[in-house]
This record gives sequence, C-alpha cells and structure tokens, in this order.
Amino acid sequence: MAKQDKAAGKEAAKQRRKASRGRVKQIFEAFKMQRREDKLLLPLMIGAFLGVSVVVFLLGLIWGLQWVFLPVGLALGLLAATIVFGRRVQSNVYRKAEGQPGAAGWALENLRGKWNLSQAVAGTTQLDAVHRVIGKPGIVLVGEGAPSRLKPLIQQEKKRIARLVGDTPIYEVLVGTEEGQVPLRKLQTHMMKLPRNINAGQIDALENRLAALASRGNAMPKGPMPQGAKMRNVQRAMRRSSK
Repeated sequence: MAKQDKAAGKEAAKQRRKASRGRVKQIFEAFKMQRREDKLLLPLMIGAFLGVSVVVFLLGLIWGLQWVFLPVGLALGLLAATIVFGRRVQSNVYRKAEGQPGAAGWALENLRGKWNLSQAVAGTTQLDAVHRVIGKPGIVLVGEGAPSRLKPLIQQEKKRIARLVGDTPIYEVLVGTEEGQVPLRKLQTHMMKLPRNINAGQIDALENRLAALASRGNAMPKGPMPQGAKMRNVQRAMRRSSK
C-alpha cells in the first residue's frame, strides 16, 4: 500500500511538472506572438520593471535598507512587467474579437463572481444574439449585432420574462462601438459597475424560474446560432493571440 501511494505521489508530481512546463511554454509562445504584433510591448515591460525596482530601491535608501529592499523591488518590478504583458495581450484579444459573432458571449463567460449566463436566448438568422445574465444587479439582457434588429429582440425577451421576475430590475446592454453602446473590451467592467440589487439566493431562484420557462419553449430561432459554432471566430482569434 505504501509503495502504491509513493508511486501515485511520484506520478502526480510528474504530471504537475509537465503541466507547469506546458504553461511556461504557452506563456512564452504568447509573448513571442504579442511581441511581433506589439512593438511597444518590450519597452513598456522593461520600463515597468526598472521603474518599480528603482522606486523601491530608493525608498530603501531613506531607511538605509536599500540592499534589503532590492530583492523586493526586483520581485515587484517583475510583477509590474507581467501585469503590463497580460493587459497588452488581453487588449489584443479584444481587438481581434470585436465585431465577431459570439464575442460578447465569450466575454460574459469570463465574468468574475456569481453570474448565471444563458447564451443566445434570442437571435436572428443574421447572427444577432441576445444573452441573458443573472447576477446581483438583477437580470441583464446583452445584445450583440445590428441595433435595428436587436432592440425589438431585447424588448420581446424582456416582456417574456418580466411576468416571472416581479420587481427584479432588468437591464439592457448593446455591445458595439456606436453611441450608447458598450465596447466589447469594456463589457465586463460595465457589468461589474451595475448596482447590486439582489443576493445569491435570489439569483438561484430566478435562474430556476427562467430555466422552467425555457423548457416550455424558446423564442430563439433554429439554425445559425448553435452553442459551439457561434464561438468559433472568437476562439480562433484567441488561439492566434496565444501562439
């Protein structure tokens, strides 16, 4: 038994090392690709590293502890450079995903916190889509596509669910670059800034009610918006950004 446990532990450690090497390789490949497309990446990362390191070192001089502060400054400088890298890559991904069918759904999938997402609860054959998100603000209907087609879709979906959600606030968001719309890169921030109106228990209760409604029939037309297909363009853009 002890031998089996020891062997299992070695195998688990081996898998962890393999996964770690894979992550490092993936990050390095993403760095190489981003550097090819973003000429400012390396200067900004070096500037962040040196700037933070020097500031911490100079703070150490005040108390005569500069050599103690130096490794701390180097670690914080490395963290600052990593943050710059991550934000530049994220900006690049959003830029490539802008206007792609399913891009808003992908962004909503990556929201932090308790959010229940139902993608493409309504849509058109032109790949316009309305996504429903339930969170602490209440219910948010997020539309991506042509505004002229999305507005009646959102109103129809709002009317369909309003009788089930009572006084729960229902917000409407159109994703795009025109006036009154929310750019894709700012969608997550916009969602997080909405006021908190309900608690976690109410979120689950609303999800159950609307799931029951969906099981009785969905207004979403069949055809061009299957769960997997509508995300292909966004995922392709993400893969290109990570290679």
